[in-house]
Amino acid sequence: MSSLTDNAGSPTTSAVFKLAWPLTLKAIMLHGIVVIDAYLVSALGEEALAAMGLATSIAGLLMGIIMAFSTATQIRVAQAFGSDDPVALKTGLYCGLLINLAACCLGLLLVWLGASHVIHAFAHTPQIAELALSYLQVFAVVILVEAMAQCLTGHFNGCGETKIPFYSYLIAVPANIIMSIVLIYGLYGFPELGLVGAAVGSAMSSTLRLLYLSVRLYRRDKFFLNVEGWLRGTLAFSTKRHLIFALPIAGTFISSTLASSVAMLLYAKLNVNQFAAMTLIMPWVMVAGTFGITWAQATGIFVAQLLGRKSESHVLDEFLGRAWRAAFIAAILVATTYVLVCLSSTWLYEGLKVETTTTLLSFLPVLLFLPFPKISNAICGNTLRAGGDTLYVMYIFVGSQWLFRLPLTAFMVLYLDLSAIWVFALVLGEELVKFPAFHLRLFKGEWKRGIDAGA
Repeated sequence: MSSLTDNAGSPTTSAVFKLAWPLTLKAIMLHGIVVIDAYLVSALGEEALAAMGLATSIAGLLMGIIMAFSTATQIRVAQAFGSDDPVALKTGLYCGLLINLAACCLGLLLVWLGASHVIHAFAHTPQIAELALSYLQVFAVVILVEAMAQCLTGHFNGCGETKIPFYSYLIAVPANIIMSIVLIYGLYGFPELGLVGAAVGSAMSSTLRLLYLSVRLYRRDKFFLNVEGWLRGTLAFSTKRHLIFALPIAGTFISSTLASSVAMLLYAKLNVNQFAAMTLIMPWVMVAGTFGITWAQATGIFVAQLLGRKSESHVLDEFLGRAWRAAFIAAILVATTYVLVCLSSTWLYEGLKVETTTTLLSFLPVLLFLPFPKISNAICGNTLRAGGDTLYVMYIFVGSQWLFRLPLTAFMVLYLDLSAIWVFALVLGEELVKFPAFHLRLFKGEWKRGIDAGA
């Protein structure tokens, strides 16, 4: 019996941790790029932060779409890896790459056509709007590069090589810090680009990451150039089948990302200081909460494996019980991180106005409670997806975001003119709305019947 399973064949907590920690560190570094940019740009003042917040609300939507399709590719590749079929591996990789690039190009076209109108409508001043557009124009390179890099990341994760994407961020993050500092402030003879320098640094670091992943793919699989044929006869038909499989999974992520982008645009209607505080805290919410989310993702992967092996119900229940207990500990760690960030905000972000730091501190009560329902909901969502209940998961996310959080955010900001703390509290409110819908569905147990492999 493997040390990664107990006597009943259920994965141990150590097995989940072994799968989760590279995913966690990779995700932290991915979100950390935004945190780093915000930290470096904060020295330029609230207007620069507001401009970056506007630009990243649009760029984040495109990045979310790319990552959504990459998640579907990861599942396809994992299925192919389990079947030990090189044709299926090749098909999963290249279909995913084509879909990512198509989604990226379509998204950038829409940004080119409409971003200027959106940003000018929500920016406090024309200067902030112009700064945001300049940042977004350069960040488009990051989006294009990441369309390819995220697909390769999904391929390696699906093959169980989760450390390779993690190593790519070990290269990208330090490079981003160094290049951004140099270009923001014009050090060592380089031009002083200000806010745009942060975008250029991110573009250069993402390019380095893509080069590293490409080299590792060539060394490992030779780009599958020696593998003939496609899983379903032709690349076109294979891509169509891949897209059909990906859309329900991607829909959830796209809705979440779109909702976050719309929310950031609504936050922009707060005064500049409160919007700057929201721009600073939201990346921390994603970064610090990453361990809980990736723990849930690893749990979902193992649930899918147990269902594929047709494990008995009590084995699934015992495994989920252990996963939930560990998730509670993860929630405590996340809440502690939030406390440290809020209490050290005046030290982390020197030079900000008193209203901005006061607003950051006011978020603390919400942040103390947020990790617990959020992580539990994530475990439910990933478990239900593993059982093939992907549409129901999407309905919960779409309903809680578009029927609860966003309408109330718009009402509070545009009509009631409430302070940022009341608006931020809706992030917790959304998780509480999802909580009964997720848990009642999970306890019903229909997901235990098995998974649809999407063949």
